[in-house]
Amino acid sequence: MPVKILIRYGEIALKGKNRGQFEKQLHRNLKAAVRDYSGEVIKLYGRFMVTGPGENLEILLERLCKVFGVVSISSVRETELDLDQIKDLAAGIVGSLPSGHNTFKIETRRSNKNFPYSSPEINQLLGSHLQELFPDLIVNLKQPSFKLSVEIGFDQAFLYLDRLAGPGGLPVGTTGRSLLMLSGGIDSPVAGWLSMKRGLSVEALHFHSFPFTSKHSQEKVRELCRKLAAYGGKIPLHMISVTAIQKELRAKCPEELSIILLRRMMFRLADLISKQRGLQALITGDSLGQVASQTLESITVITAATEMLVLRPLVGLDKREIIDMAIDIDTYDTSILPYEDCCTVFLPKHPVTKPKLEVIERFEAGLQIEEMLEGASKTLETAIIKSES
Repeated sequence: MPVKILIRYGEIALKGKNRGQFEKQLHRNLKAAVRDYSGEVIKLYGRFMVTGPGENLEILLERLCKVFGVVSISSVRETELDLDQIKDLAAGIVGSLPSGHNTFKIETRRSNKNFPYSSPEINQLLGSHLQELFPDLIVNLKQPSFKLSVEIGFDQAFLYLDRLAGPGGLPVGTTGRSLLMLSGGIDSPVAGWLSMKRGLSVEALHFHSFPFTSKHSQEKVRELCRKLAAYGGKIPLHMISVTAIQKELRAKCPEELSIILLRRMMFRLADLISKQRGLQALITGDSLGQVASQTLESITVITAATEMLVLRPLVGLDKREIIDMAIDIDTYDTSILPYEDCCTVFLPKHPVTKPKLEVIERFEAGLQIEEMLEGASKTLETAIIKSES
């Protein structure tokens, strides 16, 4: 039997004259999420409806719960705008519940004000009908064992028991295109997720130091991209080797400045890729004061190497908050896999925490920066990463 899933959105409804653009993008994203599972998306008044084969219900629910812009979803039963038919459907739903569900609440939302009964009247009429059919049922408005929800639309009525939470936010693709600097640690995937939640379309950039870092570290980053792609569709992943750059920095610059100098080179490379691909901002997982390269002085000096807008969604969060979010979005277990990234391999014993731009630029003056960037750019590899499901 085909199933019907009602999709609700929240913040989009407040967008005034721009609401239609956000709804169209959400429509596109919903279709992309269910296309491989024979799902179809229909626009309703203030809602979307997804239909699909019953055997795909669980995977459809799972995918729709990860679409940004979606506030909640429900698997619903549909009937005509007729009170007797609504009563019959309600009785069928309640009658199929397992034993032990003996307290209930009815909640009605009436979008169609032409329907001859108000929401409170529908609640009362349905409740009385159910108690006549099932004498053991008791109304409990505070802690019912089940809640029967009714939505009165313009063409039909929908009834359902469960409501699954979506991620909320704005549909990916409504606020611009950005480049996520994806290290493979805990922080940057969370930063990417938060950016996507605000409607940004994301591409990812990872720097590696093969053969000093293993191929496993690159596969780890691909897996993180697959996790993020479940929320925002396929993600272009760019990988660049900075091995030659790190060797040059180690040979010609003080060890304590190496991370700052390397990060500035990374930002220059990210700047080049962003301009080539028409991206509008960079995203990092920086959290203020967390490590030596994330002091206010370090961030200032590092960011001076790029002309791009740099977004730092985690700047005010502590590590525990970031870890909790990583667990919630299912990136944590992948992020903590014990494969070193390019920064940890050449990490200095005593990195500078308050670098001065004039000092950094003095050492950079002795480097062939354009040649180093050109050499690193030649190692660029790009792959399109899709969701794992």
